[in-house]
Amino acid sequence: MAQTAESIGANVFQFFTRNPRGGAAKPIDKADVERFLEYASEHDIGPILAHAPYTLNAAGAEARVRDFAEVVMADDLKRLEFTPGAMYNFHPGSHVNQGAKAGIELIAAMLNRILKPEYSTLVLLETMAGKGSEVGRSFEEIRAIMDRTEAPLGVCLDTCHIWDGGYDIVNDLDGVVKRFDDIIGLKHLKAIHINDSMNNLGAHKDRHEKIGKGKIGLEAFSRIVNHPSLKELPFYLETPCDLQGYKEEIALLKGLAK
Repeated sequence: MAQTAESIGANVFQFFTRNPRGGAAKPIDKADVERFLEYASEHDIGPILAHAPYTLNAAGAEARVRDFAEVVMADDLKRLEFTPGAMYNFHPGSHVNQGAKAGIELIAAMLNRILKPEYSTLVLLETMAGKGSEVGRSFEEIRAIMDRTEAPLGVCLDTCHIWDGGYDIVNDLDGVVKRFDDIIGLKHLKAIHINDSMNNLGAHKDRHEKIGKGKIGLEAFSRIVNHPSLKELPFYLETPCDLQGYKEEIALLKGLAK
């Protein structure tokens, strides 16, 4: 994956720890890990961002659903110790009619059970669009999980998600960044998923679009990649593209950077 990233002009990449819709993971190939670490070091690639499967729901109403999330995430974190410096991003979960407060408590309780002081991987909470009963639809909900978790956590801000969640990054980017800082703290912002959106502001639908082709638009992305509080962070694309499309979007975003 490092070679693929380098071939399209990327110096960071995100990967799923296992099938995004499933639970099984391939055994760790230590020789392959060593080759990756060497290649990444030589080509200045990183930090890499591991993404948990979409099927994980630490806030689920059923114990079996929560147990599955805990087992998979605990296994992922053990495996990520082979690649020091990686980060681990996950969708907080959906409370499924239990209420956001109950969902927040369940998520934090799971994190408190599985996060160990000796782990080198920083776990990131992803900002969500707020569809259905998603937890993490506001900066306040993200902060509430962090406040209840003993280990340090980071945040991955998704531009599509927060736009769909009602944060106007097109007309008030400075205001949104300030609000994030006031509620969560910019020191906790560790990564950005940079995606356009098919939806209008506040739609709570979460449908990603190619950069500059959606409702956020190219002018807003120019401000995002050049914002003094954001421009030094790693940006990860999750747009509906093939490899050539990603190469073109990377070149486009690099061209916007001043």
